[in-house]
Amino acid sequence: MRIPIVNEQDEIIKYIDVSERKKGDISRVAGLWVTNEKGEILLAQRSFNKTRDPGKWGPAVAGTVEEGETYEQNIIKEVEEEIGLKNITPKIEYKNHKSTSHEYFGQWFSVAVDSNYPFVKQDIEVEKIKWFTKDEIIELYKENPDLFIPTFGSSIDYFLNLQ
Repeated sequence: MRIPIVNEQDEIIKYIDVSERKKGDISRVAGLWVTNEKGEILLAQRSFNKTRDPGKWGPAVAGTVEEGETYEQNIIKEVEEEIGLKNITPKIEYKNHKSTSHEYFGQWFSVAVDSNYPFVKQDIEVEKIKWFTKDEIIELYKENPDLFIPTFGSSIDYFLNLQ
């Protein structure tokens, strides 16, 4: 898989195979927060077979943007692949620049769906998906932050404002 490498202004400077990514290379990631009519937030537990952050809870969907994709095209593709959610029009939320095991720009989107939507998870990517109230997420994170991906804590304030 080839991915774009960008500069500090999120402008593409080159494309590389994902396996060639080096420390300091800035890639692009798209993420999606899914809410329902009850105000709950859908979280996904990463597959235990994942190399990075196996078994950790995070947003419903996230993926690395590939060559030829925009952030939006990537999230539409990933949401269908990972949890079977189809025909969405994601709302653009915020973009941030993170530095974890690798450096990336993250473009975040949101979408509201019915709480009874028949999700179909992709086992190779997702161990489990579950609806949580905002209070449940905040309490669980406070009690055991190690259950979540490393960047999750920086999103807690965002949960308080999700509609």
